Amino acid sequence: MRRVITYGTFDLLHYGHINLLKRARELGDYLIVGLSTDEFNAGKGKKAYFPYKQRKELLESLRYVDLVIPEEAWEQKRNDVLLYQVDTFVMGSDWKGKFDDLKDVCDVVYLSRTPEISTSKIKGDLEHLVPEA
Repeated sequence: MRRVITYGTFDLLHYGHINLLKRARELGDYLIVGLSTDEFNAGKGKKAYFPYKQRKELLESLRYVDLVIPEEAWEQKRNDVLLYQVDTFVMGSDWKGKFDDLKDVCDVVYLSRTPEISTSKIKGDLEHLVPEA
């Protein structure tokens, strides 16, 4: 069984996320998603619209995802790869080169993003739709 792992916040789940998860799952038989916790996001200066528990439930409902684990620190990735016996580490191409240090323990693949959609774009578009008070 080939195990694949990816990481992210997966806030405002959209078809770009689904495309990434589907393509990641196609690289193996079992997909693990490291989901950024609210505390980890706060440390990055990032705030998700949905709390961790709800984002986790959304991911767990997807047929491509087999296991969701909490991402609590940048440094945990190597430990997760070893603990879960991961064969392939997957991230979006916007992270290209950032995780090449894992190549000694697994394959590292950077998948192209869905160009016309992102959580940041959705949030920006929504801000323009809301009338100012």
